[in-house]
Amino acid sequence: MTRLSPVCLLALAIVSLSACHEKESVPVAVPEAHLADPRSVGFDIAPLPNGNGAILFLATYTSQGETANFKIELDWAPAEGPDSSGKIKAARGSIQAVPGSDASFLLADLKKALEAKKFPSRDQRVSSLPIKYVILGKNLSQAAGGSFADNPAGHWTAMKIFIGSGAENDDGEVFLNFNTATGKAQFSEADADYGDYVLAKLATVL
Repeated sequence: MTRLSPVCLLALAIVSLSACHEKESVPVAVPEAHLADPRSVGFDIAPLPNGNGAILFLATYTSQGETANFKIELDWAPAEGPDSSGKIKAARGSIQAVPGSDASFLLADLKKALEAKKFPSRDQRVSSLPIKYVILGKNLSQAAGGSFADNPAGHWTAMKIFIGSGAENDDGEVFLNFNTATGKAQFSEADADYGDYVLAKLATVL
């Protein structure tokens, strides 16, 4: 039987310990989880087929045993960041009603998150609410408190959407952030001054 010298045995031990250390130091991928915050309302999203080249999501919000549905359509045309003139290029999209869905409890939760002062009338209903939006960042990770960062990288896309009654759709603003890897999205407050207006417009379609 071949016997190893003490020096060889020591060398093998060092190599083995080094290999184990390197193996343990490899980071383990942890699935992203949606982090709730007081100024956001999170919901689930699932992709839907769409023949016009836009992105279409079915959104589902469940709370207190109730479920509401609506759709979000995004043209997905804008580039991230400002163009050569310094303006951020915006694209168009829409929030669409799902027949038979009652989102009264979703609107109540949005009222708190957006700091709206009154619950909106739901007398006026539309099948589709036009929006404009800009992309604020892609491949972001979510941090506690509602913020997003590009380090570490994640799967969130952060957007600001503009809702208005005029051609420019700029009367009200709210953040819409989504993560297709986890199937999560959220509406988040952009400014408390927009709360009542944004909630009233969303109430026409949700």
